[in-house]
Amino acid sequence: MWVNGACNGIAVRVARALTGPGSGAVEGCAGRSGTGRSRVWLGGLLWLVAGMAYGDSLKVAVAANFTAPMQKIAAIFEQQTGQHLTLVFGGTGKFYAQIRNGAPFDVLLAADQATAEKLVQQGLAQPDSRFVYATGRLVLWSAMPRRVDAAGNVLRSGDWQHLALANPQLAPYGAAAMQVLDHMGLTAALQPKLVRGEDIGQTWQFVASGNADLGFVAYSQVLRDGKPLPGSLWLVPANWYAPIRQEAVVLAAGKNNPAAGQLMRLLRSDAIRALIRSYGYGT
Repeated sequence: MWVNGACNGIAVRVARALTGPGSGAVEGCAGRSGTGRSRVWLGGLLWLVAGMAYGDSLKVAVAANFTAPMQKIAAIFEQQTGQHLTLVFGGTGKFYAQIRNGAPFDVLLAADQATAEKLVQQGLAQPDSRFVYATGRLVLWSAMPRRVDAAGNVLRSGDWQHLALANPQLAPYGAAAMQVLDHMGLTAALQPKLVRGEDIGQTWQFVASGNADLGFVAYSQVLRDGKPLPGSLWLVPANWYAPIRQEAVVLAAGKNNPAAGQLMRLLRSDAIRALIRSYGYGT
């Protein structure tokens, strides 16, 4: 599935991740902005293509929920350093499997802390490079106005057909969504209505397209320029689910790449932390 997007003036075509076995590669394309070039990729086995075609760039695996801010950060990085970035957006669980199987990523921006920790323990990431770049927030969102109330009581009403959430086995936002349902005592009752996306990006597509009446997604996905997208939402109380602390880590492939260190320092800067907060994250 193709969608049109933009990144600080960088025109891109973004394909939804197809990471299942036998899915094959998905095309990507690049645009220009200032003195740098941003290559934005989204796809399951795209690392095979990216590793061969874009060996001169810093290859960054990015959790799907962080797509919009990372596109802006990439443009700033390239303008400041002249270094090229290849961005691959997808599910953290799938990235973990790909990295273990030799995917040539230099940096991982995960949707959790556990993945970076496992990669460090397995000798696939640099232990002194880990840090929390964002803390995610979970929302219940519908593309329909007035569908979701400010307290989430729509979940108890049953006046809808499908509730989307990311695969809780692979996606931290999906695990958080299940914790919310457990907190509300609704897990068993709502099981027949649950629709699971491979990652939070696909989950958002289910809701945005109307294939699901409502869904648990990342707050960042429903904000544009600091304002909510059309529809209705409930910002879930943060103490109803475990904190979604998202860690960045330099991978083994990026150990000797100076651009990896430059990107990590930029992510820690006050200006970028403010940008990240503007998308609804904590920092």
